[in-house]
Amino acid sequence: MVAPLSEFEDMKNKTLVLGASENPDRYSNKAILKLLSKGKEVVAIGKIKGAVNGVEIETQQVPSDDIDTVTLYLNPLHQKPYYDYIVSLKPRRIIFNPGAENEELERIAAKEGIDVLEACTLVMLSTGQY
Repeated sequence: MVAPLSEFEDMKNKTLVLGASENPDRYSNKAILKLLSKGKEVVAIGKIKGAVNGVEIETQQVPSDDIDTVTLYLNPLHQKPYYDYIVSLKPRRIIFNPGAENEELERIAAKEGIDVLEACTLVMLSTGQY
């Protein structure tokens, strides 16, 4: 029996937060907490090792084959070293949060068939659009 599409989509609900921070004032931190509260599995990569509510913040690129969404909290200059990594994850979409908009990476992602959104992850989660 084939699972309905909605059930299949729920099976791949892992989000990579790129630009993660332990600082509770940072939007990446708030996003991790909100994602967890909505039942999403979270992988976090930041400049400094740490943890947010049990989610380890890694400082290296973490291999994964089941990332649905990459949400960016890095300015475009700091995104460049991650281009190949992000594409290799084959996410369904990339969310460019305010301040993270990047035409170059958006073009690369679109060419790879990755949906690109200039949006706010927190707003999307709060309004049921995630």
